[in-house]
Amino acid sequence: MKMMKYTLRDIASGVSSHAVLLLASTCCIFPFLWMFASSLKTQRTIFKSMSLWPGVFNWDNYIVAWTRGGFGVYFLNSVFYTAAVVAGILVVSVPAAYAFSRLKFKGRGALYVAFLAAMMIPIPGAFVALYVLLAKLNLVNTRLGYILPQITIGLPLAIYLLKTFFDEMSQEIEDSAIVDGCSPLGVLCHVALPLAKPAIGVVAIFSALAVWNEYILAMIILQDSAKMPLQRGLMIFQGAHFTEYPLLMAGITLTVIPILVMYMLMQRYVIEGVAASAVKG
Repeated sequence: MKMMKYTLRDIASGVSSHAVLLLASTCCIFPFLWMFASSLKTQRTIFKSMSLWPGVFNWDNYIVAWTRGGFGVYFLNSVFYTAAVVAGILVVSVPAAYAFSRLKFKGRGALYVAFLAAMMIPIPGAFVALYVLLAKLNLVNTRLGYILPQITIGLPLAIYLLKTFFDEMSQEIEDSAIVDGCSPLGVLCHVALPLAKPAIGVVAIFSALAVWNEYILAMIILQDSAKMPLQRGLMIFQGAHFTEYPLLMAGITLTVIPILVMYMLMQRYVIEGVAASAVKG
């Protein structure tokens, strides 16, 4: 009888937990469904029909947004900026984090604290100094002037996350590789990096999200519309088509879908990284 009560209690707990999760998932997914459905409606039907299933699928909204709205250029710019910044952060942060974790050198603690302190500085608070610096270097309204600050901004968190992972990595595995004749660089490339894939995946997705959604820095640095990323282009498009809501929904959908696809492709590494951190914690 007690076993039956315990089983029923488990079933009730599981049903209630799944019900709460289902409700939360619906609340999160509904805005995306409404946005996508609205992007396929016409200016006349978007206010008349609240259905998530348009009677007629008006795919021309995407064609107009991509061509007339310039989303093709903005989209390619965002892809380029995201790839360049994520690659730059990983190229610098991985060896830096490994050095902080494994190498013993003078001033290591103070330098690491300086990196952590950089995360405490509000990013908008540094925009004035950043703009003055970029102006002196003739990097205002350039792609490089937009990429380099974002790499710098993303490095402290990336180094912190990767160093934490490397600190928990077994030293015996690396010692065995060194005994077999592997150099320190070889240990990093052939031993540490394969084991650190979950942490690298977390850094990559966080960095990509930050770059893809960035708006303020682009507004300050870039004036040429041909160099603007998707979020900045979306605001320009909104100003030109403020009352054309189906076109706006199509433009917003174009900005959301790529990062959702990227997260779905990288979610395995994100889950592994979070699970590994929980176990080690």
